[in-house]
Amino acid sequence: MLITAKVVAIGLGLALTAFTVSTIVLAVQKSNLKDDLQNARDEIEQLLKSTTTTTTTTTAVTTPTSSSAGTTPTTTTIAPVPTTTSTSTPGSSTTAPEVIDYRLPDSIYPTSYDLYLHPDIETGNFTGQIRIRVQTTRAIKQILLHSSGLIINNVYLVNTPSATIFVQNYYLDTVREFLVIELSEELAANLTFQIGILFEGNMSGKIVGLYSSSYLKADNSRKYIATSKFEPTYARLAFPCFDEPAMKATFDITLVHPTENDYHALSNMDIASTSYQGKYTEVHFNQSVPMSTYLACFIVSDFKYKSAEIDTKGIGNTFTLRAFATPEQLDKVDFALEVGKAVIEYYIQYFQVEYPLPKLDMAAIPDFVSGAMEHWGLVTYRETSLLYDEGVSSTTNKQRVASVIAHEFAHMWFGNLVTMAWWNDLWLNEGFASYIEDKGVEAKFPEWKMRDQFITGTLHGVLTLDATLGSHPIIQTVANPDQITEIFDTITYSKGSSIIRMLEDFIGAENFQKAVTNYLNEYKYKNAVTDNFLTEIEKLGLDIDVKSIMNTWTEQMGLPVVEVEQVSATQFKLTQKRFFSNPDDYSGTYDDSRFNYKWSIPITYKTNNDTEAVREWFYYDQPELTIELTAAPQWIKFNYDQIGYYRVNYPADLWLSLANQLIADPTKFSVGDRAGLLNDAFSLADATQLSYDTALDMTAYLAKEPDYVPWNVAASKLTSLKRLLMFTEVFGNYKKYARELIKPIYESVTWTVGEDHLENRLRVTVLSAACSLGLEDCLSEAGSRFNTWLSKPTERPHPDIRETIYYYGAFSANEQSWQTMWNLFVSETDASEKSKLMYGLSAVQVPWILSNYINLAWDENNVRGQDYFTCLQYIAANPVGEPLVWDYVRENWLKLVERFGLNERYLGSMIPSITSRFDKQTKLEEMEQFFAKYPEAGAGAAARVRALETVKNNIAWLANNKNSIGSWLEEV
Repeated sequence: MLITAKVVAIGLGLALTAFTVSTIVLAVQKSNLKDDLQNARDEIEQLLKSTTTTTTTTTAVTTPTSSSAGTTPTTTTIAPVPTTTSTSTPGSSTTAPEVIDYRLPDSIYPTSYDLYLHPDIETGNFTGQIRIRVQTTRAIKQILLHSSGLIINNVYLVNTPSATIFVQNYYLDTVREFLVIELSEELAANLTFQIGILFEGNMSGKIVGLYSSSYLKADNSRKYIATSKFEPTYARLAFPCFDEPAMKATFDITLVHPTENDYHALSNMDIASTSYQGKYTEVHFNQSVPMSTYLACFIVSDFKYKSAEIDTKGIGNTFTLRAFATPEQLDKVDFALEVGKAVIEYYIQYFQVEYPLPKLDMAAIPDFVSGAMEHWGLVTYRETSLLYDEGVSSTTNKQRVASVIAHEFAHMWFGNLVTMAWWNDLWLNEGFASYIEDKGVEAKFPEWKMRDQFITGTLHGVLTLDATLGSHPIIQTVANPDQITEIFDTITYSKGSSIIRMLEDFIGAENFQKAVTNYLNEYKYKNAVTDNFLTEIEKLGLDIDVKSIMNTWTEQMGLPVVEVEQVSATQFKLTQKRFFSNPDDYSGTYDDSRFNYKWSIPITYKTNNDTEAVREWFYYDQPELTIELTAAPQWIKFNYDQIGYYRVNYPADLWLSLANQLIADPTKFSVGDRAGLLNDAFSLADATQLSYDTALDMTAYLAKEPDYVPWNVAASKLTSLKRLLMFTEVFGNYKKYARELIKPIYESVTWTVGEDHLENRLRVTVLSAACSLGLEDCLSEAGSRFNTWLSKPTERPHPDIRETIYYYGAFSANEQSWQTMWNLFVSETDASEKSKLMYGLSAVQVPWILSNYINLAWDENNVRGQDYFTCLQYIAANPVGEPLVWDYVRENWLKLVERFGLNERYLGSMIPSITSRFDKQTKLEEMEQFFAKYPEAGAGAAARVRALETVKNNIAWLANNKNSIGSWLEEV
């Protein structure tokens, strides 16, 4: 790739001589940071009046900026262009290396940033200057730092040991996203000085870096704001920086905002001073603690806030929690504030480590690519993840808000205070936050039983993914931005948190808490790797080789299935092997693990004779484990509460004893055990390791099942089986069986919403499944309520049943009904309600209406960019819409890439979502042809592997299971 190098003289189109740059540096040294930009412009303008020649050969070119940068092509004056991605002198023509090193060298590191940033709300552009105090670790003649999508107007040095050392040249390496600064002579080791950079960029047309967002005011006028999102590698889009997590430094931020129209500025820290400059106001914030660049945050908006005081109970200073939203939605932050206060106070006591900043803000952003982001001291959220309105938000919405807040607040310690050294160990951030969040929510709402909900909300999904060849180890080597973005996935979050859940169980909750506190104290304001945390556990002196055990779970992908053999009435022999969802995968040879795909498994079990679970260790280097009981049990259940990250398969008679006990008295098993038994049985049957008769027999007890979590497993399986069997001759009998199975619980939950949180979650799950399975009464009731609502749209159904009514009411909608619903969607301002309507619109069974919906969604005025992929996935989940979306994506792939960029992981993950129900060889071939036509996958490379694996699994599943299911249904 041709690497374009720019040397821009404050946009005036002239390259400066070394003497000129040196002179500017001396002048800039004398100025204050906020005056540097104008002073430097003035100095250069005067110097250029007398400068008519240059010692550097220059070439004028038009440099197109990528769509993610959000700027238009710019004609600039550039230095000679290097032909490699290395840091060789521009103008050389060596062959590009096969492997590109995207990492910054360790020869220099930052200690502080002094950033002056002016986001121009009116134009969508921004300008800025930064001074980075750095220190060398060895002699250097070149400085590398990150910059992407920015126009660099000048680079200079401050406080170098000699005036003869100056910036001789600088250019952008666009492949590695580096700003390369070449010096006039060598700088020695252990020197401290400052790098000054003047830059500008554009905030429009993107949703990462520093970007523009907007919302509609009550008078229907559009209000624009500036906001930011930098994780993982987008800080470089906003300002030149050392954009790696281990390059921690303090930040002194000055933001400029319009003086009028209620604008103000927010950043990580509290405000130190404000200076009014007529049309604009400069806000200087206090210096931050040392932190990674991805945690910096800048917002210029007219948001209003509510606040609460945090009682730290003597662990650190008290501070204020604030929740910001658009003025029109300020009353929707009350619940978030209530939850946030409870959670942060709980975490301070749990971690026994102070929250170190003087304030903590939460802000609901109209356009936000993620669910939320843990910027230190200024956490940003999608509106659906922070705002709660009783009249609009469902029980699910309420739990989502609480969980997201708890997740992000956990990051204040795990991720912010102690940060992974490199993205390989991202699970130290996300896995811990995903696990700890349930503790935070339970501290406020113990009746929600979040630890039970973890099983279906987190564990089961990742067990499915991890049983495929499309998985990856928790700790995975990543180098370039695409790979880094890609690992923000289910394995990192859900497997990470599941492994931590298992770890806490086998070392004990008290020991886990001590290790966490010690780890946070040991590495505060620093970076860590997985081994550092495990070392803190070892220091507790437990009689467990934690590192050896955990390495088997973090370093290899996949999971084991423990196979139980009953040797005698009291003796059971356990063996293990890697579990694959596709039986064909067992035919391969997998020698990429030093543990040979064996795990050190914490075996737990209960029998009818035990009141507490018994624990044994099955180490990875043991061929088998024998369990000896003192008395013959009526039944034995392994993996108590499904806390262990493994599946269990029993011989047929032991499965039968478990099924009989469920029918006799399901409460003999915990909620987690009941959910785990159903999940294991069907997963093993799907993989042909268990007779499908046995799995289906396990459902007989459901008539006595009163709890949400087991029914969540059952409903999910019933609806997935419906889709797998829909186009087979077995489907008729399956519909009859599934409807009869769900009818009693459907009649029990009714459509009347109560106050109990888990009962409401059960109700929504059952109603949705019953309608999906075609239960006539359910569809009739949904249709009736839908028509009643459309006749009086202001009288909306209860939020908990609203989504079901919208979707299954629109199921039989005509053009007029759909258009009425569409108009309501477009005019809706509440993000939660808008999401429900967007989902409902995707249910219509008329192909041309769905095709029109796909086209309408492209317009940002209809569907925000943050919601676009979700909208397409909703439509694709409809069997009528699936081929329409698949054709649309293939035909418009280049257009999608141009708009969103290959680094957008949601673009990549859309493919496996759209194709997840394909079950024909012809569809698999279509996918392979599409991927061959567009081989550049960016952050979607692993998603493509998962997509192909899923379709192969679906094909194998039908071949292996359809007939046995059909036979069982014939006999029911």
